[in-house]
Amino acid sequence: MTRDLVDWFKNAPLLELGAEADAVRKALHPEGIVTYIVDRNINYTNVCVADCGFCAFYRRPKHNEGWTLSYEQIGAKIDEVKALGGVQILIQGGHNPYIPFEWYLDLLRYIKQYHPIHVHGFSPSEVDFWSTLYRMPAVEVIRELVKAGLDSIPGGGGEILVQRVRDQVAKKKAGADRWLEIMEIAHGEGLKTSCTMMYGIGETLEERFEHLTRLRDLQARTGGFTAFICWPLQPENTPTMSAQPKTDAVDYLRTTAFARVVLDNIPNLQASWVTMGMKVGQTALHFGCNDFGSLMLEENVVSAANTTYRTSIAEMERLIREAGFTPRKRRQNYQFIEEATTAAA
Repeated sequence: MTRDLVDWFKNAPLLELGAEADAVRKALHPEGIVTYIVDRNINYTNVCVADCGFCAFYRRPKHNEGWTLSYEQIGAKIDEVKALGGVQILIQGGHNPYIPFEWYLDLLRYIKQYHPIHVHGFSPSEVDFWSTLYRMPAVEVIRELVKAGLDSIPGGGGEILVQRVRDQVAKKKAGADRWLEIMEIAHGEGLKTSCTMMYGIGETLEERFEHLTRLRDLQARTGGFTAFICWPLQPENTPTMSAQPKTDAVDYLRTTAFARVVLDNIPNLQASWVTMGMKVGQTALHFGCNDFGSLMLEENVVSAANTTYRTSIAEMERLIREAGFTPRKRRQNYQFIEEATTAAA
């Protein structure tokens, strides 16, 4: 079966892949609704010691372009997105060895007290980094974060969950097994999480499939993943991968469709218009995706690689309708928000 699926991924015509993925989407979401969320991606620091070869965003400690936001700066960003109807923040940052653990806990308490909003934050690689740096078991790190106000965990830092690939591009970051272990711990603590795949970093198609099957197997054990998102490497300005060819829309649509078929136990698939643009994002809705992602008032990591797409609520809803679906605003757990909103952001 594994061999058959990989052969199909490699050799099936694009539209055949799309039709199979669309059938999975219709079985899971027969009502023809495509969701989206209004949130903001807040990067609290760009200082990082992970040295990932694909990241154009980070700066090493003591670099004159390194920064860490204050609580007040983060609070102001939250107020801006709430004014536009935002219902969550996605908060992530570099592996900054100079920030004490209490800073993160106090940040969560500050947000919940003064700028209450759903906090979708701190990827497994950050949790692993803190576990090592502060000499705490990962489960204790997660429990302290939850106690302080963390609501859910994003799937950042997944890249390709095959150690051969990670050793080449992100050797200092949580390994494939550790990333999955931390997600399983989070699910065991009652947290819902998303999962991701960043491809085009030197992996084979078999390794993309291995990544997907590892996610599917974890989901079968825990049921904790709400959604899957994939996107290609954005190579511009990256430390070691600027010469890597940028994958095209066909590869994105094939990979997205294949993921929808393999990950039939993860309920939602998100279109990555942030990296691929609006037209490809619309097309992805017919290649297995039932979610148009986030308005994303702010985004820094992909933008650092010179890939920048922006939109508004009104345009997102128009694009979804033009693709033949009914738009619905949602929360992180994919519950619909009943208010109808058409105001431009």
